[in-house]
Amino acid sequence: MSRFFALFVAFVSSLVVLAPAQAEVRVLTSIKPLQLIAAAVQDGVGTPEVLLPPGASPHHYALRPSDVRRVAEVDLLYWIGPDMEGFLPRVLNGRSKPSVAVQAVPGLQLRHFGEDSHSHESADEHDHDHRPGSLDAHLWLAPANARVIAAKMAADLAVADPANAVRYQSNLSAFEQRLDALDVRLKARLAGVSGRPYFVFHEAFDYFEAAYGLQHTGVFSVAAEVQPGAQHVAAMRKRLQDVGKTCVFSEPPLRPRLAETLTAGLPVRLAELDALGGNTPATAQGYEQVLEKLGNDLAGCLEAL
Repeated sequence: MSRFFALFVAFVSSLVVLAPAQAEVRVLTSIKPLQLIAAAVQDGVGTPEVLLPPGASPHHYALRPSDVRRVAEVDLLYWIGPDMEGFLPRVLNGRSKPSVAVQAVPGLQLRHFGEDSHSHESADEHDHDHRPGSLDAHLWLAPANARVIAAKMAADLAVADPANAVRYQSNLSAFEQRLDALDVRLKARLAGVSGRPYFVFHEAFDYFEAAYGLQHTGVFSVAAEVQPGAQHVAAMRKRLQDVGKTCVFSEPPLRPRLAETLTAGLPVRLAELDALGGNTPATAQGYEQVLEKLGNDLAGCLEAL
């Protein structure tokens, strides 16, 4: 009888040992940069998921049935907002758990297309009835905005998972310290190319430029699916000729077919700037890696002219 009791106690003890702790909070972000910020906050506690695969456009993504299920099931969902992921609002209407449109988080510094490099407004002053598409939604490219987003995520996670609230706050503090160090490195790296002319195909980098004293000379704003007319191409090529030695930056994964036509025979270097972070691993340091690479790629091309 005692042997049976001993076996019973051992069995019950094994169940206690194997019993899972509180289930990990499932976090889903629409795009890689938000996943990387969440990874810094969740470091050591959980791993956030991302909706869009590398190379997919956040403007024109087509959700699969498995994507729709994930959107419905996760505990916390973060997206930029209707100015970026136009495909998401319809799906989010049926979601019962918290969803955060990052562009509406108070404290962000927001920009609009066509404004000068010093003009901005905070999210809490933002007119949410603004003309759709006028907001520059690439807001994660400003380290100051990444701080605000990370703080919001840490607060949300502390509510969803109180047992790990101290860890989330500690991770947030570590992230903020790393951003301070990153800011110093980027300012030093980019100081030497401030004022040098360059062109971009897509107006995606204004937040980063404003943070580090840069300004593109021109933006071609050519949609991948639209081929501009001969007159437009000639006018853009004339701008490149007038500038002389310069860089023209496109975004991966595809270089616009127009790039070679525009730059043929001119002293122009073609290079890439990755605003979305492509295949960057979802680690605590991932966000800094994306911005550091962006700064190095931009400076590297301009220094080589």
